[in-house]
Amino acid sequence: QRYVSVPRYELAQAATLGEALAQVFAAHPQARGYILDDQGGLRTHVAVFIDGQRVQDRQRLGDALRPGSKVHVLQALTGG
Repeated sequence: QRYVSVPRYELAQAATLGEALAQVFAAHPQARGYILDDQGGLRTHVAVFIDGQRVQDRQRLGDALRPGSKVHVLQALTGG
């Protein structure tokens, strides 16, 4: 279930995860607080994958994107 309405995006160009997210946030600013914390890093309970691999740079969002890369942003579930 989606808690913030953000459609799928196909970006013309973005070299890093941070650049891609900035483009999405420009169109949907309400998504920023859902994904990023006050310091601009990924929130603890948000999982982001690039081409099926979990991102490594959760603070600076510098993970590289290639042409055709697919980015998935998911709410990580915890608890028992």
